Amino acid sequence: MTSLPRVEIDPDVARAGTLPSEVYADPAWHRAIVDRVLRRAWHVVSHDGLPPVRAGEVRGLPRLSPCVEEPLLLAADDAGAVRCLSNVCTHRGNVLVDEGPARPAAGSIRCGYHGRRFALDGRFLSMPRSEGAKDFPSAADDLPRVPLETFGRFHFASVEPLLPFERWIAPAREVLAGGAAGWAPDPASSRDYEVAAPWTLYVDNYLEGFHVPFLHGGLAEALDPGAYDVVPLPGGVLQLGYAASANEPALDVRPGPKGRGKTVSAAWLWLFPTTMLNVYPWGLSLNVVEPLGPDRTRVRFASFVRDASLRKVGAGADLDRVEREDEAVVERVARGVRSSLYRRGRYAPSEEAGVHRFHRLLAAALNGDPFPPP
Repeated sequence: MTSLPRVEIDPDVARAGTLPSEVYADPAWHRAIVDRVLRRAWHVVSHDGLPPVRAGEVRGLPRLSPCVEEPLLLAADDAGAVRCLSNVCTHRGNVLVDEGPARPAAGSIRCGYHGRRFALDGRFLSMPRSEGAKDFPSAADDLPRVPLETFGRFHFASVEPLLPFERWIAPAREVLAGGAAGWAPDPASSRDYEVAAPWTLYVDNYLEGFHVPFLHGGLAEALDPGAYDVVPLPGGVLQLGYAASANEPALDVRPGPKGRGKTVSAAWLWLFPTTMLNVYPWGLSLNVVEPLGPDRTRVRFASFVRDASLRKVGAGADLDRVEREDEAVVERVARGVRSSLYRRGRYAPSEEAGVHRFHRLLAAALNGDPFPPP
């Protein structure tokens, strides 16, 4: 991995070239992205609005991302304080808690291999037959803690965050006041999609409305074609769509420069690298992008409704059809970027500022550089 070159994206979108094709398609670059980007991302660990664990319970987490091998657990002490801890015993590396529903912990976490015990805040408590061990126990025998943060009904964890949580989540606090805490989960419309393409291409497609008139007829009719704002952020991108008709239901979101005097009908917020919050008058679609490998991606959709009567109105209607249309074109592009005759493209400066921002953030993370200002 040390032999991989730097990824250079010109800060001037009018001069810049897009990501080199090998960053999308080469397994070596995928491994670098897992290590340098996905391992250090903020990932959703709970979004149902309930505490991820209750007082005195523990729960083994699924992987933060399917590509990130990092066993973690959630534990709540008797006062209800929730912590995210390493799920690996500090004695011989045994996984402590199986994945699955939360379960009572009987006051501690006990390793099933040799009986080492930990408090629900991760502190080492005891180990059988450890008499005679020198300088034992020490801080190294405690379970390492992983940052765990909350926004409304959502909980996020990161092994080694690229960005402080508050800086990363700040745009969501503005766009989604209250974090959809009172909105009703809608399991019937929550589903998973699998795409035969790198996750980076899926994010590229999400971050521009340039393709909407060509691919999404219904969505194009709902939006004003002359008004679409793309706002680069410290750790993401906000896109604002404006209703084609003044009679459409509106979002209580501050419009951008192109939307003065217009009705905001949709706000699409991407937070680097794999979290998408899509806000419509009817409610919210949370999209979690899960890289499965160099050429396969799963996208988890979870819906939260505040006004069911608006589900079929405006830009937030028929999301399943829009998703299928997006998947089809992303899979075609995935075949194209593997061509030996394609190297990299150019941005349409007025339309692809969001894609340019993603590529600059990804390049900075891969290069080990600070994130560039928006």
